Amino acid sequence: MTEEVNHDLLVSFEPNDIPGLVSFWDFQNSSDHFIANQGEPYNLQSQSGELNVIEDSSAPHGGKALDVKEGQWLNIQRHECPKLNIHGQEGHLTVVAWIKRQKTLVNQCEFIAGQWNESQTGRQYGLFLNISVWGQHHQICGHLSNVGGPTPGYKYCIDGAMAKTEIACNEWVTIAMSYDGNSGYAWLNGVLDTRPGLNPYSMAGGLHDGGKSGSDFTVGAVDRSGKIGNFFCGQIAGLAVYERALTPAELFALSRK
Repeated sequence: MTEEVNHDLLVSFEPNDIPGLVSFWDFQNSSDHFIANQGEPYNLQSQSGELNVIEDSSAPHGGKALDVKEGQWLNIQRHECPKLNIHGQEGHLTVVAWIKRQKTLVNQCEFIAGQWNESQTGRQYGLFLNISVWGQHHQICGHLSNVGGPTPGYKYCIDGAMAKTEIACNEWVTIAMSYDGNSGYAWLNGVLDTRPGLNPYSMAGGLHDGGKSGSDFTVGAVDRSGKIGNFFCGQIAGLAVYERALTPAELFALSRK
């Protein structure tokens, strides 16, 4: 029997009340760039002109959300966000996104955020939806790489925590990935979306170090097959990156926002 958490025990807090925050963006104003308003003030630059922020009273973090159309994406150059360059044996992390997914015109992998460049073997970490390598679609994937290129013996990278639940369109959800140096985890609404053998996903050895030519930090798309793709379509009300693997209690509390 699953125990219910007493929500009356939760207190109000901000992402930067949890230790280890690198940056948090709340996307409250339409712009061609968005500076993190908590943590390091890293500047996400639109690669698609000015992006719209829409009113939505049900959106977490202030009742507004970035409206990402298919084909739109954002970027921070690698040298401008050193704390997001999480790698090596001590490269532990958590990426949390508050999203309302919309249907894409092209059925493809959908990238939310991370440092993941497939074209130049610069894979490190990336929060995805709809990775179908294990024969299931529309779930959360916390992709991880300790080699930068494809998983040895495979055409693509197949490493990372693969959840089991399909993420519906037109619903606000909190999705997250984390890595503690030994295993990766995929979280849905603050709960580990367990899938035997795949979530948690055992991967010791730390994360790839791409060096100076490694991946930028991108939101909404990745560089793969020599061009930008794997577009996300929907709304993003908040995005947070931590330089540690958050506890289940911390992730659950963040999902209540």
